[in-house]
Amino acid sequence: MALLSNDEQRQVAEAVSRVELKTDAELVTVLAARSDDYAYVPLIWAGLVALLVPGLFSYVSGWLSANQLLLSQFATFIIAALVMRLPPITTQLIPESVRHWRASNLARRQFLEQNLHRTVGGTGVLIFVSEAERYVEILVDRGISSRLDDDVWKVLIDVFTQQVKDGETLKGFLGCIEACGELLATHVPVTQTRNELPNRLVVL
Repeated sequence: MALLSNDEQRQVAEAVSRVELKTDAELVTVLAARSDDYAYVPLIWAGLVALLVPGLFSYVSGWLSANQLLLSQFATFIIAALVMRLPPITTQLIPESVRHWRASNLARRQFLEQNLHRTVGGTGVLIFVSEAERYVEILVDRGISSRLDDDVWKVLIDVFTQQVKDGETLKGFLGCIEACGELLATHVPVTQTRNELPNRLVVL
């Protein structure tokens, strides 16, 4: 999946700027191509295939010598590892729970790295997307969570996640930012003009 173009990133930044005119909340958007390189996954699967396939060859074609067995295992391992390193294949080999766990960890790291926990009044809001994992999360600081229930964000996350799956990441960002803005303008209305954090889309 392709990340957003410069023009699309500009649209996201402008949407954040418009929202922050109506609320004291500080929004940061983050888009990751993937949350982990999962380098170990192809090696594990290639090792399993290398153990099984030569045995099947031997069963079908008859007994393999020790040298033939080792050679076939080595060749199978190399070929399988190369094929399984292709990102679309690697992603499919990983359980969804593991993919989401890695994406969730990255989202929390980004919350800290983007200084969302340092805003005045604890009004940081992170909208995080990891495309390869098709994962969306909205994280809010204490000043927001004390005024809005977590279930409110779940509705927005579900809609955005489906849009990411459909290849409509830009549409998802713009819609989610606007929906967040409506909620935040009501529950965390603007009291003073300030911009503590950059409005640009952070692309990882």
